[in-house]
Amino acid sequence: MRTHLDTHFTDPLAVVRNLGILAHVDAGKTTLTERMLYATGSTHKRGEVHDGTTVTDFDPQERDRGITIFAAAVSCAWDGHRINLIDTPGHVDFADEVERSLRVLDGAVAVFDAVAGVEPQSESVWRQADRHAVPRIAFVNKLDRAGADLDTAVASIRARLHPAPLVVQLPIGTEDGFTGVVDLLRMRALVWAEGDAGVQEGPVPADLRGEADRRRRALEEAVAELHPGALDEFCARSALSAATLAAALRDLTHSGDGVVVLCGSAYRNRGIEPLLDAVVAYLPSPLDVPAVRGVHDGVPQERSADPAAPLAALVFKVNATPTGRLTYLRVYSGTIGKGDAVMDAGARRTERVGRILRVQADRRMPLERAVAGDIVAVVGLKSARAGSTLCAPEAPLVLEPPGVADPVVSVAVEARRGTDTDRLASALARLAEEDPSLVVRTDPETGQTVLSGMGELHLEVAVETLRRTHGLDVGVGRPRVAHRETVVRGVFGLVFRHVKQDGGAGQFAHVVLDVEPMGSVDPTGSAPGGGDSGGGGDGGGGFEFRSAVVGGSMPREYVRAVEAGCRDALADGPLGGHPVTGLRVTLTDGATHVKDSSDTAFRTAGRLALREALRACAMVLLEPVAEVTVTVPEDAVGSVLGDLAARRGRVTGSTVRAGSAVVGATVPLAELFGYATRLRSRTQGRGTFTARPTGYAPVPASAPVTGSTR
Repeated sequence: MRTHLDTHFTDPLAVVRNLGILAHVDAGKTTLTERMLYATGSTHKRGEVHDGTTVTDFDPQERDRGITIFAAAVSCAWDGHRINLIDTPGHVDFADEVERSLRVLDGAVAVFDAVAGVEPQSESVWRQADRHAVPRIAFVNKLDRAGADLDTAVASIRARLHPAPLVVQLPIGTEDGFTGVVDLLRMRALVWAEGDAGVQEGPVPADLRGEADRRRRALEEAVAELHPGALDEFCARSALSAATLAAALRDLTHSGDGVVVLCGSAYRNRGIEPLLDAVVAYLPSPLDVPAVRGVHDGVPQERSADPAAPLAALVFKVNATPTGRLTYLRVYSGTIGKGDAVMDAGARRTERVGRILRVQADRRMPLERAVAGDIVAVVGLKSARAGSTLCAPEAPLVLEPPGVADPVVSVAVEARRGTDTDRLASALARLAEEDPSLVVRTDPETGQTVLSGMGELHLEVAVETLRRTHGLDVGVGRPRVAHRETVVRGVFGLVFRHVKQDGGAGQFAHVVLDVEPMGSVDPTGSAPGGGDSGGGGDGGGGFEFRSAVVGGSMPREYVRAVEAGCRDALADGPLGGHPVTGLRVTLTDGATHVKDSSDTAFRTAGRLALREALRACAMVLLEPVAEVTVTVPEDAVGSVLGDLAARRGRVTGSTVRAGSAVVGATVPLAELFGYATRLRSRTQGRGTFTARPTGYAPVPASAPVTGSTR
């Protein structure tokens, strides 16, 4: 059944679904999105990734590379419901795009490769969705491939992601013979013929009847264990009706206690209609999710998904186009109309909405208004950035913005023509505005313009955008990683006295500091604190300041000034001017002067005292490390292991899967530049790898640090 999208938003909130497609790179997210648009009648031709004809991968770089780089929003209608869909990137370098998308979504479809199961980035995006409490259903894709196995993929979901997978379908046929599925809720067979004949419904094949009955029974038992209402019916009748089972599956999806698992082959257009039915049946509407929480003047507030409530919307993406600046936002409450005045709560600036657009990837349809639960783009806003809150001027509210990871890789960028210097600065500012995970700064010592991002591919895409979109001829230096410094052996009782007399009021501050590491440093790998820093945070547990001053020898405001001074000193360490992390500073004593002591004096004393203490401490340089998963033919394993060892990698595991070897290793990020080319040459183009930043580790004394950034 196909339903067509009209141009006006008239759907009540109960029939709206805001969802994202999440997966590892090459699991089939974009192809699945294309088939969903085709099945709903939103498009009349199936686009293909390999042909560069997909709706959501419309950027030239996406079509050239064959991967999703930018999250793209589309809308479609199915069975009387409006589905606002965001196709997210699968490459780890663009995880920040996924993070911003998840912040505004109510549900998600997680796509898994039926051969590979849960892959590294599958796990990463699943954890991101966990942090945002986004309900999910799972779609096991590519069942038509050689080696595809639904049960193995489901076992990997259970083992690596730890939800309770609730499989509601049984495949009909295997590999090339995969033709359909058995719907275990309604005990019917759904079969897809070649071409555009659509799905044919019929009875369960006789040779699968026994297996279907067994799996239906297992599904009922699994649901009864998790859902009290279903348990009551199961105990009374020793079975569950289809209606009870469907209602319980919806409740378990919303609570996160279970994940409904469907299967199919997006490329062959098999399994799409049942997936759309599952999206409508199990994923939440804006009415089913908790009211959004925000703050005004320090007071927490909630806004429900009510079109009549005061406006509250969150900006999650900004895109500068040749025709104007597009600001993508999710409306959580209230209504926003063309020509309305809205307040950017963070900037405390009121602006007027020029136009409202429903976005269909690179196509747009004008709207007069958007209401709670909608995802739209607006034109005319100048100050709003990703993470900004737009609200009614008479009812201010600030919503929590999406988190932004710290960049870990940098390149030096310069215009080859001196006349393009100003244009380059403007273009870089626009890039950083569109993508908050890109950071542009000027090195104070070298004067170089440094562009920092989440990985080598991330920076390649940004530089190519400068060349293609902005027409700039730019030169790029070797990528550089962000090092850190930390304390491995501290000092205690360091006395520092700051006295300055230069006429007029003087400065006096006396402090005594203890400096120690927050955790132990493992010379073989982990950073101080023993935890995962998320691939770009402080890399060693951060910074902790304590005050042990007793007897009132120092006013509280002076203690805060000392802490501020210590934080100032963390910007550049004694080893090479890198940020310092992973240490604890304790203020044990201090003295003041009745006239010459001030906040400024104690802040200066805190900064200078910690710098002197760090020079007396035993310090170690930290470098970012990544968790690398390399998939290669079995005959290339030895060569790959040798190359990883040459790159100072530590192998953490190796398994054989579907005829290929999967090697896991921890490798310094600085050693991964150019690795993709080297891996392809060593494996005749058959090897692939993914890398996920996991934290910081000490740099061995013999290792070069020429690629560092300060």
